[in-house]
Amino acid sequence: MANFSNPDQKARNAAAVAANDKRVLDITSVYDGSFLKGKRVLVTGGNRGLGLSLVKECLEQGAQVLITSRKPAPDVEALGVQVLVGIDVQKTESVNRLADGCIDKPLDILINSAGYFYEPEEKITSLNFDEELKMIDICALGPLRVTSALFNKGLLPPGSKVAMITSQGGSVAWRTTQNPEGHDFGHHMSKAAANMMGVLVNQELKHAGVVVSCLHPGFNKTDMTAKYKDDWEAEGAVDPSVGAKRVMHEIGRMAPENSGSFVNCEDGKLIPW
Repeated sequence: MANFSNPDQKARNAAAVAANDKRVLDITSVYDGSFLKGKRVLVTGGNRGLGLSLVKECLEQGAQVLITSRKPAPDVEALGVQVLVGIDVQKTESVNRLADGCIDKPLDILINSAGYFYEPEEKITSLNFDEELKMIDICALGPLRVTSALFNKGLLPPGSKVAMITSQGGSVAWRTTQNPEGHDFGHHMSKAAANMMGVLVNQELKHAGVVVSCLHPGFNKTDMTAKYKDDWEAEGAVDPSVGAKRVMHEIGRMAPENSGSFVNCEDGKLIPW
């Protein structure tokens, strides 16, 4: 029987604290990043927020890291990262350049981390359809563009991993608990679409030996979640450096036998679709 995470964020955090659950409260007690040494890792959206923390964690563990960025990122480049400038996940021709010369060697791990979250709260009385389409384009079609372009050029060989950084917000089953009054249409629709995309990509790529999973990175204290900062402590939000270790721990556990899973990186448990 599947071991599912608790949809109630506050209750989930309170239970972890009460039980002194080290997997949740101290990821370093279980995380071993040595699997990253010498690996080639591409992180989309790796110039800020959680993406940048993932980059730093991979570097610390000895990986060779590349990122995509729409604009020059000299601070990231100074870390020893190969910055692929001018790549916009919303533009197919731009993404195709990744596979047409920007990347000259196969990857071991692709982390589709680029995302977008419209800040104002959306209600049925204040919908912004252009912003909703933008979120769906970046969060769902973006990683599909990147993954397909790289796979079709042989840059995701057998044994490689594709981590789709999505969100618990894409779980339809959890909406009645987490959104009892609705709201934030574009965000949740975009993440649900991203999850569907991840499942379908896995159904195809698993036959080529590529492991694909959808990962909820947990609640991280970033600019993207600042609109919820009043809930950070009660809901167990962590510094993105901690969130990065949680994500990399789950990427390390990705294997053919669990491919296609939707995992909560906070506790390592499954999230229902």
